[in-house]
Amino acid sequence: MKSSLEMVFWSIAFPGFGQILNGRIVKGFVFLALEFLINVNSNINQAILLSFLGDIRQAIEVANYQWMLFYPCVYVFAIWDAYRDAGAVLSRFSFLPSVCSAYCGTIGVIFSPVFTFFTVTFGPIWLGILGMLIGAVIGFLIKQMLTVASSGRQ
Repeated sequence: MKSSLEMVFWSIAFPGFGQILNGRIVKGFVFLALEFLINVNSNINQAILLSFLGDIRQAIEVANYQWMLFYPCVYVFAIWDAYRDAGAVLSRFSFLPSVCSAYCGTIGVIFSPVFTFFTVTFGPIWLGILGMLIGAVIGFLIKQMLTVASSGRQ
């Protein structure tokens, strides 16, 4: 059995690598193709570079939001799928942190051109990442509450 954590880290590095290492070659190449298609059409690499250099306004300008909106869901699902296929022991609601992370990351990207916090604009990369992190925490809390609630019924 492969390490589930190893597959998570490979998928974080590049969606599809975890699937390929899990022996799911076709699925892995589908994720690689989706990653490449979305990456090129959304200009995400240029937006990442500009965001890391602190040029958030320019990152917002170069981002193609019609394509970038797909990225959080594909990215998080590829990570989750590689984790699951590696044989991780999954609880009943273990998918919730990933699902909430994908949703909130997408919401972060949607509002990134207009959202400011004390005059700071985060842009599509930082607000997308922040949304994903907040979503993961929310999903984890919901998972815990549902797990406790469902164990009380049995």
